[in-house]
Amino acid sequence: MTIRIVLADDHRMMRDGLSALLNKDSGFDVVGVAEDGLGAIRLARELLPDVLVTDLAMPGMNGIEAIRRVRAETPSVHVLCLSVHTEDRMVLAGIDAGAAGYVLKDSSFEDLALAIRKVMARQIYLSPGLVGVFVEGYRTRGSAVVGSAFSQLTPREREIVQLFSEGHSTGQIAEQLHLSAKTVATHRENVLHKLRIESIAELTRYAIREGLSSLEAPCRNTLAATSTSKSAKLGKGVSP
Repeated sequence: MTIRIVLADDHRMMRDGLSALLNKDSGFDVVGVAEDGLGAIRLARELLPDVLVTDLAMPGMNGIEAIRRVRAETPSVHVLCLSVHTEDRMVLAGIDAGAAGYVLKDSSFEDLALAIRKVMARQIYLSPGLVGVFVEGYRTRGSAVVGSAFSQLTPREREIVQLFSEGHSTGQIAEQLHLSAKTVATHRENVLHKLRIESIAELTRYAIREGLSSLEAPCRNTLAATSTSKSAKLGKGVSP
């Protein structure tokens, strides 16, 4: 039986490379690729793949939140994390969100292929180097996850923290999440108070540290905004 796969990663080279490798194996068929968490959710809903292989640090919506949504909305889809993060809080957060496996990006293709087949068979798979991290994390769970974003903040708060850290304004976040600007502002103030943080700059550092956002996302949005601004300026005074 061919295993139908959706890949989610914000790096095009990674998506293209993995797609090519997986499609060379007659046992796999990559039916869709997404560049962020929202895209992963949409493709999981539309295509109903057997396995979603997802990165964790992605813009707009990170992999952890995407996993939660996919598992809630399409429970038949098995999920495998593919990440550079080795921290116990990230591994535990991925598994807690509903992933059946966690593979490090420096693993071999053979390890990834084995992991996909394992999760498809309803088994848990962890990269060998993460087994000790996982076991120790659960052994000391009371102290290991205290203070993490995934224990302190609600899913909506984590969503808003990520968007603020990526440079979105209150109005943009309100529009994207279909909320009022006042509601977004209230969430922001509640988060700042809860985390004892006083500025968006501090919030951005927190989001990056906790894996809610990546170092690249704010830069990517800034470049996009600059590009849009330049295009608008170039368009002025041009006759139709």
